Amino acid sequence: MQYEYLTIPELATELGQRARAFRLRKRLDQAEVAELAGISRRTVSFLEQGKGSSVETLLRVMKAMGALDGLSSLFPPAPAIDPVAMLGRPSAPSRIYKKRSLRG
Repeated sequence: MQYEYLTIPELATELGQRARAFRLRKRLDQAEVAELAGISRRTVSFLEQGKGSSVETLLRVMKAMGALDGLSSLFPPAPAIDPVAMLGRPSAPSRIYKKRSLRG
C-alpha cells in the first residue's frame, strides 16, 4: 500500500483496522485490551475505528497486546554506513607506485 497518497483520516482508519486485526489474532476482546491498557473499552473502539485517538492511547494498546516491537519499523534507524558521507571521503589508491632508483 502506498501510504503517502492517503489522507490523515484514511491513515487513522488503516491503523485502526490493523490494531483490530492484531487484537483478533491475539484472541483478545476490546474489554480485555482496555483493562490491560488502563483505558476504557470505548477508547479502544475509537482507536480501532480511526477516530480521535492519541499517541498515548496507541502506545498503551500496543503495549497491552505485546506489539511494541512494531515501533522499530515506524522510524527506521540511520544506516550504519551513510552512503552520502562515503562520497566525500577520499578513496584509497588502487595501486601504489614506487619510485625506481636510477642506478647505472
